[in-house]
Amino acid sequence: MTPLSVLDLSPIVQGGDASQSLHNSLDLARHVERLGYRRFWLAEHHNMQGVASAATAVVIGHVAAGTSTIRVGAGGIMLPNHAPLMVAEQFGTLAALFPGRIDLGVGRAPGTDQLTARALRRTLVGDIDAFPQDVIELMSYFRPAQPGQPVRAVPGAGLEVPVWILGSSLYGAQLAAALGLPFSFASHFAPADMEQATAIYRARFQPSEHLAAPHVMLALNVFASDTDDEARFLFSSLQQAFVNLRTGRPGPLPPPVEGMDALLHPEHKAMLAHSLSCAVIGSPQTVRRGLEAFTARTGADELIVTAQIFDHQARLRSFEITAEAHAALAGSA
Repeated sequence: MTPLSVLDLSPIVQGGDASQSLHNSLDLARHVERLGYRRFWLAEHHNMQGVASAATAVVIGHVAAGTSTIRVGAGGIMLPNHAPLMVAEQFGTLAALFPGRIDLGVGRAPGTDQLTARALRRTLVGDIDAFPQDVIELMSYFRPAQPGQPVRAVPGAGLEVPVWILGSSLYGAQLAAALGLPFSFASHFAPADMEQATAIYRARFQPSEHLAAPHVMLALNVFASDTDDEARFLFSSLQQAFVNLRTGRPGPLPPPVEGMDALLHPEHKAMLAHSLSCAVIGSPQTVRRGLEAFTARTGADELIVTAQIFDHQARLRSFEITAEAHAALAGSA
């Protein structure tokens, strides 16, 4: 059975605040833990009014402390924003507090605009071309410390912290394959290269001490409700948020609206049809068919589902329906 995991941006909704969003993230993590999801990942974004997980390692600690069995991790840490040693110390600390439960996904994008990237780093001398070297340096800090080693991650050295490569293009696939690391593709918002990236990763994968065989986790938007119409209504929040982001007007997650398709400009409708094409939206039966079709088409080793839903209770229900549909597929296999 293809494992099921969760990607959460800890969405801040219109009229809400970050405090409520972070409490909702913990509530969701506890909910999906009971439902049998494998991982709960949080993403690093900056200067975004609709995302509360900017201090990703801190939020991971909050979620891990409030759960007991589900793996908690970063999907991901944007490595160009940080010194590898700092990331190793943060995730070494998390691994020391929550042994065997912490994942570290890393990406090479800044997770923000250039002005904010400069504010994060004070300088932009560290460019994305150094990403492979930064990943290798980061992983070196998790190895057992050697006598005379001048710089160590404490905590971190000798701890089990699985590193994943994240990507939305062919670059990440090639790097993950060369390093023998698991690979997660951001197909939930950048599906264009998904199939080619997956094929390249599998064809070029080099077994390593970290991973014997390739492992691909694909991201999928899943908006589930009791009816197809209700699910499409919930999905309209993400559609609005995506249009707002792409037109330079990012903000909190807006409430859903009826008749969204009729409200969309044709250009925006085409953009959404492409960018959000990896989405399953509908009733339990529709979701079951959608999960089955997506897994069969992609051969994903694992799915990480995300749902930017305005109403928290509707969001909990969506992940519950998704888990039930997934279990039904496993039962019929």
